[in-house]
Amino acid sequence: MILNYEDEQNREIPFDFRETATKIADAVLSSEKCPFDAEVSLTIVDDESIYKLNRDYRGIDSPTDVLSFPMVDFEKSGDFSTIEEGNADYFDPENGKLMLGDIIISADHAFAQAELYGHSVRREFSFLFAHSMFHLIGYDHMTPEDASVMEKKQSAILDSLGIVRESDRPDGGVRSDRH
Repeated sequence: MILNYEDEQNREIPFDFRETATKIADAVLSSEKCPFDAEVSLTIVDDESIYKLNRDYRGIDSPTDVLSFPMVDFEKSGDFSTIEEGNADYFDPENGKLMLGDIIISADHAFAQAELYGHSVRREFSFLFAHSMFHLIGYDHMTPEDASVMEKKQSAILDSLGIVRESDRPDGGVRSDRH
């Protein structure tokens, strides 16, 4: 697994997100039985930058917490069987890795949501990254059934890595109405 990582914002992230994201990506790909060595690009930005991307690429005139730009067209979510190894559209000709796509996370949103939901910044960044990894391999949440599948998969990955909802706040408060 290759994780191309860029941090294009000014907040200090209080943990090694590159290491955490690599573990999450490996766990997602392993759980989905990906037979290929893969590559993902992750960029951390501020709200202003993600606002522009959301407006320009999705036509939504507001910032968001995370954007996913898949590069592989999956016929069925998480089904790698229809992907032909070496397909020039999906595999990097220089390193042979399956190019899954790009993930862009707003640090501003991640910090604010961690506070709002009463859990750690690490948990919020990890949730957003895991969520996007599943988008890159064809999962979505447009129907309640699809959302349920995706949420269970995200939770299983985060739980398996010990990235739980416990708060880093002194009062230990946790809101369970999200994530």
